[in-house]
Amino acid sequence: MTKTFGATSTTGDVLDGITLNGKRVLVTGVSAGLGVETARALAAHGAEVVGAVRDIAKAEAATAPVRAQAAKGGGLHLIQLDLASLASVRACADALNADGRPFDVVIANAGVMRTPFGRTADGFETQFGTNHLGHFVFVNRIAPLIASGGRLVNVASSGHRYSDVDLDDPNFERTPYDPMVAYGRSKTANILFAVAFDKKHKARGVRATALHPGGIKTELGRHMEPDELDTLVAQINAQLAANGEPPFQWKTIPQGAATSVWAAVVASADEVGGRYCENCQVSDVTDGLISPVSPGVRSYALDPAHADALWKKSEEMVGERF
Repeated sequence: MTKTFGATSTTGDVLDGITLNGKRVLVTGVSAGLGVETARALAAHGAEVVGAVRDIAKAEAATAPVRAQAAKGGGLHLIQLDLASLASVRACADALNADGRPFDVVIANAGVMRTPFGRTADGFETQFGTNHLGHFVFVNRIAPLIASGGRLVNVASSGHRYSDVDLDDPNFERTPYDPMVAYGRSKTANILFAVAFDKKHKARGVRATALHPGGIKTELGRHMEPDELDTLVAQINAQLAANGEPPFQWKTIPQGAATSVWAAVVASADEVGGRYCENCQVSDVTDGLISPVSPGVRSYALDPAHADALWKKSEEMVGERF
């Protein structure tokens, strides 16, 4: 009988009884929060995890529990990857391709949120450049390494509801900068990238999905002032109350990483391929006036034509065709 999981399920719950020996998984952002827990859970069940991180020294310290709890056959190897620099992205991809060993799963977990206005090393708006374009180039360059039957899992967010992508002004050159709108654009892009990648690679047995991990207190919120976060939660709870829904609940880190590992190695490929997931389930499309934390995905984030247009725009921006 298939187990059913939900918002309170943990990585331990969804991986209970599952052995991942012989599986090789790449996870970006394995230096804090969800990335560390995702790597820990997978390695603890026997997977060989490659963690791509910007700061190797920081990650070495943060991932001590991953190595300590790795099962026989499981383990962790770190590689350097700065998603805000396409030179770094290309160098990392080149090294992995030269190594040639395949991956069963790639989890694009790394990201930034609500940053002040800035630009990446290549001149892209920080959040779109890091969260989307960095992963876009990295994943596409290593796509041949994803084995048949493998998956791409993009960690997106319910924050995609704050904004669709803006293909006419992706770098806020004409639009007033709003950090949450910029975050929303980048998270919508994460979902659309999964939709397009799934379409392009489905025929060779590789699927892609995107997900919202839930609200978790991690380093991702470091650019927010404490009172700003409290104000945002109060606004969300007021909206939830008006909708007759219970108040917002923070997830623990093991609960937050549960959907990542569920979508990567537990759910069936046909169930999650080209879809958006949360709370260890596939989400319904909801375009009505709902709270940013209520379940559901906006239709613009799953539109195949829109995904193709973003792919083409992304290729133009990074100067590569995939």
